[in-house]
Amino acid sequence: MVSNEPRIAPGRFRELGPVNWLVWQVLSRAAGTDDAHLFSTLGQAKGLFRGWLHYSGRLMPGGKLPRYETELAILRVAHLRDCEYETDHHIRLGKRAGITPEILDRLRQGPTAEGWSAKERALLIAVDQLVTTRDVDNAAWNALAAHYAEPKLIEIVLLINQYEGLASTITALRIQPDH
Repeated sequence: MVSNEPRIAPGRFRELGPVNWLVWQVLSRAAGTDDAHLFSTLGQAKGLFRGWLHYSGRLMPGGKLPRYETELAILRVAHLRDCEYETDHHIRLGKRAGITPEILDRLRQGPTAEGWSAKERALLIAVDQLVTTRDVDNAAWNALAAHYAEPKLIEIVLLINQYEGLASTITALRIQPDH
């Protein structure tokens, strides 16, 4: 039986250090919680945390993809990886980007659900393939490329892999959902 107890307890000032403690405080408030466990856990890696945060922030919220499409991709990754933390966090963020409860239901059904535009369907197929096979086949790539220029295609692949890797990190460390 797999334990759900955190493998690394969320840190505080002593474990995070003054810079990461301040970053954790700001990011927790922005996430609408007193303790964003992701940041109070990963923040213990000091400079690595700040490097990861910079990279991650360049993809979301600082990416070039429309925020709605970014949240579609992230929420589909979270669903496929059964990552409650990522799902909960991005449901909140997704609401601000136009992700409705109906869209969330459709996301859980996947790219074959009725109601997706051709662009949304192409994005979700790419997410599904990349998460499940670690690649995107030519048909799915061509469908995606019909809607996105090459720099955004690169960003999509990086975004999907960033959130798939983050889901793995959250799962392996047993990071608990925020309260």
